[in-house]
Amino acid sequence: MNSTRSPSIYTVATAGFEAACQISALAPGHRASRLHGHGFKVKVRARLPEGWARFTGSEDDDLLEHVQEVVSPLDHRYLNDILDNPTNENIARWVAGKLDIVADKIAVQSTPGEGVDIDRFGNAHVWRVFSFEAAHQLPNVEPGHQCGRMHGHGFEVILHAHQSLGSADMAVDLDDLVKLWSRVAPELEYACLNDIPGLENPTSEHLCQWLWQRLKPEMEVLSYVSVYETATAGCHYDGHKFRIWKDFRFESALSLQHAPEGEKRRRMHGHSYLARLHLQAELDEVLGWTIDYGDVKSRFKPFLDQLDHHTLNTIAHLDIPSSSGIAEWIRMQLEHSLPELDRICLLY
Repeated sequence: MNSTRSPSIYTVATAGFEAACQISALAPGHRASRLHGHGFKVKVRARLPEGWARFTGSEDDDLLEHVQEVVSPLDHRYLNDILDNPTNENIARWVAGKLDIVADKIAVQSTPGEGVDIDRFGNAHVWRVFSFEAAHQLPNVEPGHQCGRMHGHGFEVILHAHQSLGSADMAVDLDDLVKLWSRVAPELEYACLNDIPGLENPTSEHLCQWLWQRLKPEMEVLSYVSVYETATAGCHYDGHKFRIWKDFRFESALSLQHAPEGEKRRRMHGHSYLARLHLQAELDEVLGWTIDYGDVKSRFKPFLDQLDHHTLNTIAHLDIPSSSGIAEWIRMQLEHSLPELDRICLLY
């Protein structure tokens, strides 16, 4: 959900299927033009119409069941028998045509590290994950800050390309993103980032900006760059603004007491949750970041402690402990202590 006074609430569901295919839209000899197979994942994001779900709190499960039903005809099939040219983009279009709701986005992943999202206007967002191992230290932090010491990370970078798809079978070839990454990878792999010109203060934000400045001239449709400094924190940059995120996990019990009689969610049960807080702020020119990830953690901790290893029904002002209810509660708690909050994603 977006962190605004009138938040937009989206429900997301992901379903998988196994299938074989051949992509004739690619040049002869391209590896994907041969018969091959994938474990596909389809993710649907939608603003559900009022009354679509069986009851408030069942939105996640109801959408999941619907998406699973839609993609089930694709499971263990030769996709060319169903689609003339089963690119990820065309699979997304096929799914869109089978849903009984209008999806904001449909994402198709053919491998864990790459995929495409199609929005309801026919625009394609193609992305691919890359990684490198490097050391760095942040020279401008206050004395004693852990990031001031030389340390290292297994960094992940995601390159994103966005374009209007029209009637084309596919957008940017994912292999083109591989070629683009190869232009900078040798400089980053097994290096000390501080030694690279332009990265003397190698925060996630500066690394995103450095990658953007190097790669955007080489690919016009490059839309933004993401850097995962750790598995739980990272940054996006699109040439204009920075957005960082930080992940938090909590374990909670709950009961949806308003659910119909006999519904399993009326019983006391529990989930392992992941809350991803997205924040947007101006870049601090001295420190080289927008917000210290540690500051995000410390500001959220008092509210995280109320959620973690507690029964959600006992928390004040959390009237319905559904996914959207929890996200709205978090938004309200952080409205003043973390005004940079831009979006909340909640998964279980």
